[in-house]
Amino acid sequence: MSRTSVGGSGTTAARTDARAYLMLAMATLGFALNFWAWALLSPLGPLFREQGTVGELTESDVALMVAVPVIVGSLGRIVVGALTDRYGGRVMFPLVSAATIVPILFIAFFALDSFTLLLVGGFFLGIAGTAFAVGVPFVNAWFPPERRGLAVGIFGAGMGGTAISALTTVTLYTEVGEKAPFLITATVLAVYAVAAWLVMRDAPGRTAPTTSLMTRLAANARLPITWQACILYAVAFGGYVAFSVYLPAYLKTAYELTPADAANRMAGFVVVAVLMRPVGGWLSDRFGPVPVLAGGYAVVVVGAGVAATTPLLAPVGTFAFLGMAAALGSGSGATFALVARVTDPSRVGGVTGLVGAAGGLGGFVPPLIMGYVYGRTDSYGIGLALLSVTAALTLVLTLTVVRRTAATHAADTLPA
Repeated sequence: MSRTSVGGSGTTAARTDARAYLMLAMATLGFALNFWAWALLSPLGPLFREQGTVGELTESDVALMVAVPVIVGSLGRIVVGALTDRYGGRVMFPLVSAATIVPILFIAFFALDSFTLLLVGGFFLGIAGTAFAVGVPFVNAWFPPERRGLAVGIFGAGMGGTAISALTTVTLYTEVGEKAPFLITATVLAVYAVAAWLVMRDAPGRTAPTTSLMTRLAANARLPITWQACILYAVAFGGYVAFSVYLPAYLKTAYELTPADAANRMAGFVVVAVLMRPVGGWLSDRFGPVPVLAGGYAVVVVGAGVAATTPLLAPVGTFAFLGMAAALGSGSGATFALVARVTDPSRVGGVTGLVGAAGGLGGFVPPLIMGYVYGRTDSYGIGLALLSVTAALTLVLTLTVVRRTAATHAADTLPA
């Protein structure tokens, strides 16, 4: 009798684990595809400026064009994260994916010869960036606390969708047709939206909040971990987003690379950051998020300081940027490992929305600063030096305030 019971229990646990990993795979795929869409304009910015097909663009114009989807996707996460707490990822993933198809088709058929219409299309393309706030609470609910860092880190690797865009968009645009990258992305998202609706299910026992959206947002905003994680993620993920959208323009201008070569090198940056995100989550499960975060910010301090001198791209510049990619990726994973540790599961979506918004905003500001500074000094050094200083201040915050928050939560959860 006991053997049967144990065996049945083990079989049930195995089925639950298998289903949890299927949900993780679907969420990660959805995140990657939406991020592919979110980054469609970034590789094309330098090409539009070079060809003049959408008008005479300045460096600041290109920076604005690639940053608009980032700001919308970032702010939209606040609402979408709270809606995910209410309706669940099973509803929100297909909804966000389907909604993103509309601006993609608008850009393909109406905006490719107008800078103004590109900004309009890019504004609504930002919907794709909100997928992150859907996936984190969805995945978090499927895994026990001791495995959430790795699980959310694996989901976060879906940010590698920007690498798909970097590797394919320019080639498809120039060799297949200007509408090709947009039509392909729209088709893939349509297929995923249907598959997500059919396959995805919310974790057993999920309880939807009954309070109003504004009440939940206000309550989540008052949590100490929320503003602390907002700062951590604004620097970690914000730095990643800033480089992923602006690196092609930076490399083309600072090192005179071709648009295709610059996009490929940006893809390398993205791949390293993507691979390190689950590593950051896994290390956080083993050693705690604070040491992982501190190590990452220390690397960014050094890497950005070196890059500010505009060293030779091979090997010093390459090492500096890839080192920062690894640090920013691991730091992004560690941030949400921290959130998962110290936040009530029913509030993870709302907190994730606010923190994710901060991360996206962190990616919105640097490209504008870099474009503004370069337009007046013909140098990117000041912008990169500011990143080094910002990372140093965040390192201090991590080792003081954030460490106390993590320690306090650990003490509160110890058995009596």
